[in-house]
Amino acid sequence: MRAPHLVRPRLALLLAAGLTALVTPAGVAHAATATVPATGTPITITSTAQLAPGVTYGSFEVSTPRGVTVGYLLTADLKKNKVSLDLLHPDAVAQRTVVSAMTNEQGAVAGVNGDFFNNSETHAGITPTYSSSGPEIADGEELKFAVPTAQRFGPGLAPGTSTRDVFGVGVNGKARVDTLSLDGEVRSAKGTIALGGLNQYALPVDGVGLFTADWGTASRVRSTCGTDTSRSDPCSTHTYEVTVRDGVVTAVGPTPGAGAIPADTQVLVGREGGADALDDLAVGDRVQVREKLVSAGKPKLTFAVGGAPILRDGAPLAGLDTRTAAVRSAAGVSPDGRTVYLVALAGRAPASAGFTIAELADLMRSLGADAAVNLDGGGSSTVAVREPGQAVATARNSPSDGTERLVANGIGIFVGRH
Repeated sequence: MRAPHLVRPRLALLLAAGLTALVTPAGVAHAATATVPATGTPITITSTAQLAPGVTYGSFEVSTPRGVTVGYLLTADLKKNKVSLDLLHPDAVAQRTVVSAMTNEQGAVAGVNGDFFNNSETHAGITPTYSSSGPEIADGEELKFAVPTAQRFGPGLAPGTSTRDVFGVGVNGKARVDTLSLDGEVRSAKGTIALGGLNQYALPVDGVGLFTADWGTASRVRSTCGTDTSRSDPCSTHTYEVTVRDGVVTAVGPTPGAGAIPADTQVLVGREGGADALDDLAVGDRVQVREKLVSAGKPKLTFAVGGAPILRDGAPLAGLDTRTAAVRSAAGVSPDGRTVYLVALAGRAPASAGFTIAELADLMRSLGADAAVNLDGGGSSTVAVREPGQAVATARNSPSDGTERLVANGIGIFVGRH
């Protein structure tokens, strides 16, 4: 295998030589091959198609030191006034389904899988919630916030990044990579309590989290497991839960519960110091709960999905992994925020070479992205497409599990939705 510092430039040259024909196809093409003059190494564009004005789809092959990697690319031109992005998601935050089903149910023309999620558990007696690690905003509605970074699932993050980082679109219609924070509090005659969570499977130590009808029916106990430094640390034995209906406390207790939360009801869960703060509330107390997600950039985001930043200002981030090749998905955006690139690699059949995260960053840069995030990979990597004349979208990348994996969310491309 070549030394890591030699792999990335070579890959960038390969992609720059061949992928421009894939980014802006006219109609459908098959089996086009380009060759890099300096190396003679081929990159093959196996197919391209226009799904709708401003939306294209294609597949490609790239030679790497480990063999051939097959990839799939969706591009969305957000300058077209009928093209938009939004979150693909199940009916509840703590739920999962396959990308093709979300694509079809929400009326997207195509989509890829999204964020890493709570898909397994090491805590005895605790069932996975299947909710994502990062924030979610769908059609302007704030569904959830981010778990502490140490509680995240997935490969290591680049220095200076966290679970609060997202790929999203602002009210101005431009896509960007941004960072969200939670601004929220619980106010009563007995004082003010800061919120540390919204519909998330893990709360910070000493924190208080808000759960709403968007969460679903999953147990809220998992939110008190692990710590800010280790996902596998034991569940807290010092917890408290308060139920608020129409601004009035209706129930209190020491153990987080489960089951559907009515639309007029909010559930507060605290651990350690947060549990002590909630313990001051009693049935009958009047309570005001306020929360909002605030982006570091402007303007406000109408769509957001958690993702691990790998490219910023046209340059790969420092500290990206150069050793572990795997099946991966990614989302990137052009410097003007108007062109979005969604990539998913083929599963272990028919191609298994994969990319390292550093190579993935080079891929996104070569496509034209100025900023990009790594999404969930492996068996989760899925691209679903509904071509003109087809009734439904189907998965196209032979997912690694042999069939589509149930996932927490995804990114959908819509035409004529708004």
